[in-house]
Amino acid sequence: MTLSLQEMSDRFEIQDLLVGYCYAVDDKDFDGLDQFFTEDAVIDYSEMVGVKGSLSEIKQFLHASLGPIPMSQHAVMTTQYIFAGDTAETRTVCQNPMVVPGDDGALQTIFFGLWYIHTFRRTAQGWRIASLYEKKCYNHNLPDYVKAMTA
Repeated sequence: MTLSLQEMSDRFEIQDLLVGYCYAVDDKDFDGLDQFFTEDAVIDYSEMVGVKGSLSEIKQFLHASLGPIPMSQHAVMTTQYIFAGDTAETRTVCQNPMVVPGDDGALQTIFFGLWYIHTFRRTAQGWRIASLYEKKCYNHNLPDYVKAMTA
C-alpha cells in the first residue's frame, strides 16, 4: 500500500488528536478538549457508562465522574483509517487502567478495554473530531459502584 504525502500528513494529524484527547482526559484538562472537537461534535459513551451528549455535556460528565479519580491512563494503538475527502473514520484500540476507591475504600486498579470509533472532519483549523463512540470490549476488577455505571 502506497500512501500519498497528504494522507500520511492527515494520519499524523489525526493520531495527534487521538493522543491529545487521551492526555486531556487523563490530566483532567476538560476545557482543553475544545481544541480537539468540532463545535457540533457528538460524544457517545453510552455503551461504556451510559452517557451521550454534546462536548459541553460530556465535559460536565467527565468533571463529575473523573474528578475524584486519582489516576487514569488511556493508551491508544492500532488505528485503522478510512478517508473520504474531508472526512475520515477511524477505529482505534484503547486500554484504560484507572485507580479508583474500591468497595472497601482502599485504592484499586481497574481496567477497561474498548475501541474508539471516530469520525473526523477537516476544518479551517485542521482535522477535528466530529463524533466519538466508545465500543465496549472488556472490563476487569470493577468495584460494585462502577459495575452499576457500566451495566
